[in-house]
Amino acid sequence: MKRVLIANRGEIALRAMRTCRQLSIESVAVYSSADANSAHRFAADAAVCIGPPPPKSSYLNVGALIETAHSLKCDAIYPGYGFLAENSEFARRCAEEDLIFIGPDSECIAQMGDKVSARQAAAKAGIPVVPGSEHGFTSVEAAEPVSREIGYPLLLKASGGGGGRGMRVVDRPEDFVSQFEQATAEAQAAFGNSEIYIERFFSKVRHIEIQVFGDSHGNYAHLGERDCSVQRRHQKLIEESPSPVISQTTRKEMAEAAVALISALKYVNAGTIEFIYDTASGKFFFIEMNTRIQVEHPVTEIVTGTDLIREQFRVAAGERLSFGSTFGQGRSAIEFRINAEDASRNFQPSPGTLKRWRPPGGPNVRVDSHAYENYVVPPYYDSMLAKLIVHGEDRAAAIEAAKFALSQFQVAGVTTVIPFHQDLVHRSEFVQAEVHTRWIEEHSWIAAH
Repeated sequence: MKRVLIANRGEIALRAMRTCRQLSIESVAVYSSADANSAHRFAADAAVCIGPPPPKSSYLNVGALIETAHSLKCDAIYPGYGFLAENSEFARRCAEEDLIFIGPDSECIAQMGDKVSARQAAAKAGIPVVPGSEHGFTSVEAAEPVSREIGYPLLLKASGGGGGRGMRVVDRPEDFVSQFEQATAEAQAAFGNSEIYIERFFSKVRHIEIQVFGDSHGNYAHLGERDCSVQRRHQKLIEESPSPVISQTTRKEMAEAAVALISALKYVNAGTIEFIYDTASGKFFFIEMNTRIQVEHPVTEIVTGTDLIREQFRVAAGERLSFGSTFGQGRSAIEFRINAEDASRNFQPSPGTLKRWRPPGGPNVRVDSHAYENYVVPPYYDSMLAKLIVHGEDRAAAIEAAKFALSQFQVAGVTTVIPFHQDLVHRSEFVQAEVHTRWIEEHSWIAAH
């Protein structure tokens, strides 16, 4: 690879451009008119305005991205996360246009992007899956009898996508029809696919994911787990590695299951196998696979000492994995998503101009961000301004580093979730690792911010 088009924006685009420089690869930025002053535009070797602010007209415009890549003589495209990162059609078009897609092939993306076929693949590989329907439904008449067989409470999930869209918890049979209709409508609007599948719902579980990697030479490895249990409406807020609640035996079993799945898929590049962990029974179940790099990948980089973005580029260029399976180096790392949102107003987005932007520093602190003082936060995209990653020799030390770093993070001009995080790290439930995926929604203290 000599020149790569970065088909994304924000901090992940900047990170990819730094990787390009390290590997002596030229980078090409694309930006919407709303991102004319975004840092990633100026960090690249070349930059092209791809369209107006709406994502469908810019960052999701496959034809414009392919055309731009050819016109600027790129030989590869890096999708990052979000936007087109898990779009099998985009990966297929890249292959047809002789452009290296820095990610898995379109067949793997399609298979694992469909929640039903992903469950089937996991079950075939011998991995426990959440009890649920064997296929998806678009008709409530067909789905309702199956819901009774599975039993309540239920979780309705969009077959064609994630991120909490098209997802509903149904506690009672009498609520099924209305919730199913809402879920199908939201899934259709978000993914162009109204199909919904049904799972048994566990009310208090941890969300554990395994970072995996494969290459084109048949090598497959894991890099341990991340615990992503602090969530709000299925959106992750804090991630950490290692998980503070699973045993060494469970950790090993999860990792081996994840590697077994990507080996069966002959999966190439970065991916994440996601599980729920029932603390009451000590059992874990496969829920989905993300066929891309994750927002929270830095915690894995810190505990393992591995540059995952660089590895994505290496593997896409046909090189072998530079590492084997590992659970890390004994350190603990925690990532806080610093979003321009007002937690006291139901996490309402807070676009505007950053009048002050002073991220913290120090030996145990890392900040990945595209923000800068006087940067105008646009209202069109994800509200994340930065990722604050702290680490220490153990979890207690990492939490102390977090308390200090959050107190030193100075932001003015927009409302952020920093006060929310400051409160959370002092909560005994978080410190003692007693949270679960619905803990935020079940506690009223959130309204105090």
